[in-house]
Amino acid sequence: MKNSSFFAGAVASFVFAFAPHASMAQDDEAPRQVLFTNVNIFDGVSETLIENGSVLVEGNLIKTVSADAIEAPDAFTVDGEGRTLMPGLIDMHSHLCFRNGMLEFRDNYDQMAAGAYTAIAMQDYLDQGFTTARDAGCNILGVAKAVNNGIIPGPRIFPSGGFLSQTGGHADTGSFNDVPGDLDDLEAHMVGFIADGVPEVTKAARHNLRAGATQIKVMAGGGVASEFDPLHMTQYSLEEMKAIVGVAEDYGTYVHVHGYHDRSVNRAIDAGARVIEHNFLVSEETVIRMKEEGVALSVQAVMSLEAFGDPESITFFSADQKAKAAQVNSGAQQMMEWAVKHDLLMVTGGDMFGPDLVRQADNIIWFNDKIAKNPHLSLKTATSNAAEVLTWSGGMNPYKDGTLGTIAEGGYADIILIDGNPLEDIHDLKRDNVDFVMKDGLVYKNWLPDDNAPAFQPAGPERDAYFGLN
Repeated sequence: MKNSSFFAGAVASFVFAFAPHASMAQDDEAPRQVLFTNVNIFDGVSETLIENGSVLVEGNLIKTVSADAIEAPDAFTVDGEGRTLMPGLIDMHSHLCFRNGMLEFRDNYDQMAAGAYTAIAMQDYLDQGFTTARDAGCNILGVAKAVNNGIIPGPRIFPSGGFLSQTGGHADTGSFNDVPGDLDDLEAHMVGFIADGVPEVTKAARHNLRAGATQIKVMAGGGVASEFDPLHMTQYSLEEMKAIVGVAEDYGTYVHVHGYHDRSVNRAIDAGARVIEHNFLVSEETVIRMKEEGVALSVQAVMSLEAFGDPESITFFSADQKAKAAQVNSGAQQMMEWAVKHDLLMVTGGDMFGPDLVRQADNIIWFNDKIAKNPHLSLKTATSNAAEVLTWSGGMNPYKDGTLGTIAEGGYADIILIDGNPLEDIHDLKRDNVDFVMKDGLVYKNWLPDDNAPAFQPAGPERDAYFGLN
């Protein structure tokens, strides 16, 4: 096991701390420069690597990408020693503030505990090389603001804010004996909004965007990890859905929806939703419609193919939830094969929390091994494809100074170094091979030799044991 140096941002107040021998000759007023040499570059788009290339970072942006040597005498040089340099990974379906699902948080934790857990979750994302996360529902808005302002370390967050759900919908976390108007703890803390009718859904969507959401998440059909909604259920009327999409469009952003089957997915598309999460039980005709109308698919391969392949192992699921999980698993592989066949714009996201949080990259790996069998396509789902969908947030996107998901001039310096070549072996994305993580020009992880790059205080055995790293 490699010795982890963990989270410079937390340890060194976000200062890029050079090793003692490093040159400090730069003018204090000049932007800091970091030069990566001897790296094979996956730019997030191309099918081949730029071999023995160089990348110059200035401040928090990429200044130069070259197949040749770059002259930068004042830069701190990081010798990649033949590693693959690639964009930081993007998880497009995160739930950063949950552990073992919504109901456990409702019954066993308070929001202070949720916040503490979120801080650990965000650090673990960075340790795995995920420098951006689109949070697909919970009250992460204040945390996202704190990350953006440099107060706490974490990946870039594109927050959806609280889920929008009808009464009895997938985000209705109330109790059986509730009466209309009752608020359970999660709704009271804006983890989700139970909103019925055009006025209520309009207000809920506007409230999320007012508080900093970059897009809106809507529950359009039944789900597995919820109590009141069978999978066959369709949620929200067309009028309600159109009202939500209209609010998003007025803000210059988009709606993504939770949906499994044809009726829920097609109603959402009729209303103008641009991204479908899950989609596991739809027909090939619906997949073809998504392609024709430019609707993106957000895939959760580990959840649907592995975890739901053995629902009895999910100890916090009820018998009904386990049955629903098995039903989802029955259609997931076929749907994803159709999605590859018809060349949908696909992105990947774990939809993983609790014990599975430490293995986000497995979602990309499982998609490749079980479905795509194409490492280039699989890598794009978490780099350039994901970045394309993130641009749909328009003016609500808080990251306007550079681009994401590619290694390109003018892009944000979100960079990871991989010990291996994931274009040849997708398993090289696993945490143990992620030797170096830079986000926004700052280093959050360094497993490079001590004489090669910034040295940081290790996290210690307690943290490594917690995440199963020893």
